[in-house]
Amino acid sequence: MTEHVYTPPSEPPRILHADHEILVVDKQSGLLSVPGKGDHKADCLIERLKGAFPQVLLVHRLDGDTSGVMVFALTAHAQRHLGLQFETRQTKKHYLARLWGHLEPKAGRVDLPLCVDWPNRPKQHVDPENGKPAQTDWKVLRHDPDGTTRVRLTPLTGRSHQLRVHMLELGHPILGDPFYAEGPARDFPRLMLHAESLRLRHPDGGQYMTFTAPCPF
Repeated sequence: MTEHVYTPPSEPPRILHADHEILVVDKQSGLLSVPGKGDHKADCLIERLKGAFPQVLLVHRLDGDTSGVMVFALTAHAQRHLGLQFETRQTKKHYLARLWGHLEPKAGRVDLPLCVDWPNRPKQHVDPENGKPAQTDWKVLRHDPDGTTRVRLTPLTGRSHQLRVHMLELGHPILGDPFYAEGPARDFPRLMLHAESLRLRHPDGGQYMTFTAPCPF
């Protein structure tokens, strides 16, 4: 695999919602959520947000290649409250993706345990003995004329690279995936994976709120 050169997009983050406790942002593909290793990977979403929101705190992450909805905390209380929701799977996340090939049937669930593929980090793989439980629901939205499939993915767990590995195991890798797609399936300008919506309870009062970001592909 050729060495990836980190060239994050220059556009400022798009704010979806901000109040006294939380900040919700539409992250661009190609931008790290947090700093990576080395000075050349210091530019990231949370650092860009600190200009306008110096008190911003991390709650969860999206892969650098993935776009879409991310929530940040603006107080320590909100960080604890939201963190517990993610930990106990009280949040609800939906992703849109384009897959290689014609996925059938129209809906289903992948239930395959995952763990890090140590010789090939940061890649993950299915490991029935050492992997942690991982489940992903999928629903086909349409089959496109070019032989690809558009799907909505709902992760029931939050393992690293979960959606990417689970789709690969179905035989339909996500288009443009630099880690798991090969040949023509990889030859796309970006990873075709977008965090479309996030449902959570607001840390102040517990009201359910749903945030969405339009899919750019």
